[in-house]
Amino acid sequence: MRLRARGLGALLLAALAGAAAADEPFDGAAALRHVERLVALGPRPAGSAAAAQARRYLVDRLRAAGIRAEVQPFEADTPHGRLPMANVVAVLPGRRPDVILLGGHYDTKLFREFRFVGANDGGSSAALLLELARRLHARPREFTYWIAWFDGEEARVTWTAADSLYGSRRMAEDLRRAGRLPRAVLVADMIGDRDLGIRREAFSTPWLTDLVWASARRLGYGAHFSDDPLPVEDDHAPFLRHGVPAALLIDFDFPPWHTPGDTLDQVSARSLEVVGRVLLDALPAIEAHLARTPGGR
Repeated sequence: MRLRARGLGALLLAALAGAAAADEPFDGAAALRHVERLVALGPRPAGSAAAAQARRYLVDRLRAAGIRAEVQPFEADTPHGRLPMANVVAVLPGRRPDVILLGGHYDTKLFREFRFVGANDGGSSAALLLELARRLHARPREFTYWIAWFDGEEARVTWTAADSLYGSRRMAEDLRRAGRLPRAVLVADMIGDRDLGIRREAFSTPWLTDLVWASARRLGYGAHFSDDPLPVEDDHAPFLRHGVPAALLIDFDFPPWHTPGDTLDQVSARSLEVVGRVLLDALPAIEAHLARTPGGR
């Protein structure tokens, strides 16, 4: 009886701890610490040694949190020849196999004329996803979640259909061929700007954007989410082309974009927290919408 009582007590404590973790808000300060560690690696263009270090950091943090992490290597034909790249995917199984994918890139733009560490452009999205993965891992999930860190989002030279979005294009095509496309995709990019202002991305699926914007208003963050449209091609685009509902959250009004000024002082824990909380709040409504339209878009 005593041993059994201890076992029940341990189960109760574990359940309470799990409930507390599920209620824990998104930690913007923790996300910012991830940005700091990534920026400390320096420039991280696709195919570089620093990109491989960033990838190891992501995988190590995920596995330390008890999250299954996969590295999906591939080779890409670029203006600089064939380069090794790799996406990172965290898998969080739910009660049903239907997948919602949350993604963003972890590479930085290649510049030879100056040192570009991409604190916001590459660092903020990678860090946000790490903290989102930890939070989603701590709460019950109806849908299965894939958290994807895309490699090679940035053009090696000039943005074209062939020189951009290497990782997301590869993943979307592989999933299409395998008949495993996700039910919905949400992509975050450049969301750490201290002066956070996210406009509705014009190509994104309207109902998906509507649900995210509704969460922002409900949480009191509506001032950071504008209804002004802005067309941006990003890692959501390859999935849209395959008929997957997808939306992009991006603050493109960022003066240090692709300059040496995209440094750690430009990134705010508060901005990371706002975006993280909005996404976590929107996901149940997104799941409910998808559950009402089985097999549909």
